[in-house]
Amino acid sequence: MFDLHRFIADCRAALKEGPGHRAVREVVARAVSEPDSVLRGMGEPKRAQVDRLHVSKDLVVLNVVWAPYMTVAPHNHNMWTVIGIYTGCEHNMFWRRLPDEAEGRIEAAGARAMSRTEAVPLGQDIIHSVTNPIPRFTGALHVYGGDFFGVARSEWDPESLTEHPSSAELALRRFEEANRVFGQAT
Repeated sequence: MFDLHRFIADCRAALKEGPGHRAVREVVARAVSEPDSVLRGMGEPKRAQVDRLHVSKDLVVLNVVWAPYMTVAPHNHNMWTVIGIYTGCEHNMFWRRLPDEAEGRIEAAGARAMSRTEAVPLGQDIIHSVTNPIPRFTGALHVYGGDFFGVARSEWDPESLTEHPSSAELALRRFEEANRVFGQAT
């Protein structure tokens, strides 16, 4: 069965192998290769949430649960990330900054659907938006190569695609908004 303490210890050990997400991605890939074990260990997702499993200055591990049909606007993390899906799926749209754009506008640059058993790395400079396209909750382990809750980040307005400051607190509020929409408020 998935052992959360062992998973975090393995992520910490992988982080010591060098900068970047390569070794951590292997740890996440191993975990989500047995998605039913992770699901039993984390529990059946019942509401949108960001559960802090491990938080330190150099590594943050979260259990992220997306509500049915939930979408999060384009945003960056300003650090590498590894996402491992253990139930459901998420669609990511990738964005790039427009050159010489004073308002920090972005344009679409690609997309990737991620499904159960996949572990996908995102580079430090990635801008992405996320949608759970299915009528049930999606669960994913997110591992960040830095202090996700202490780093300044940006978000882009989904209509004008202009940049403005964001924060982890703003992101967490979006999950509570999704719970209200889907009748899962605390």
